[in-house]
Amino acid sequence: MLSTVLSGLLLGAGFGFVLERAGFGSPCKLTAQFRLTDWSVFKVMFTAIVVAAVGLMIFEKTGVIQVEDLFVPPAFLGAAALGGALVGVGFAVGGYCPGTSVVGFVSGRIDAAIFLFGLLLGTWLFAGFFDSLEPLTVLGEYLNAETLPEAFNVSDLTINIIMILAAIGVFAMGTFMEKRSVGPVTAQQAVFGTESAHNNT
Repeated sequence: MLSTVLSGLLLGAGFGFVLERAGFGSPCKLTAQFRLTDWSVFKVMFTAIVVAAVGLMIFEKTGVIQVEDLFVPPAFLGAAALGGALVGVGFAVGGYCPGTSVVGFVSGRIDAAIFLFGLLLGTWLFAGFFDSLEPLTVLGEYLNAETLPEAFNVSDLTINIIMILAAIGVFAMGTFMEKRSVGPVTAQQAVFGTESAHNNT
């Protein structure tokens, strides 16, 4: 049990360090993504999804893990769409996601501390009122499948190939749009602010 906690803390600390060094502890990165001028956040998240999906498929095929040992939450499409929209609004307004708000807080950013406090308060309130809000969690159509291959009746390999091709296409489009704008926000610009960084160049 202790080793599990320690490994989680070490991995979390390492992940946070990498995020901070990449400038993801600054709201400049996330808000630039919503302005479509910096696609770094999207590229990182899409890469993580593709690597995890392909890795799980390989581990499953080689017998390293068993699919039945993995927890897959039910696919309530309406609730997921509503929750995703609300979280997206929070990203755009606050400039942080749950992970980057912790990174920003540890980096000493006051706005990140306020965002993180609001996130924790909202989570606590939702947990307290969950019984009355539970009907909203089943909003929309329930997808009678646990995974995309089951939903579309195709193989894992087919879904992963589609995701890889989609990632390549989105990466190319993002890079093209970055070049047409001022370019992606660098780590230095994210840490010190875009305006001050531009003035120093």
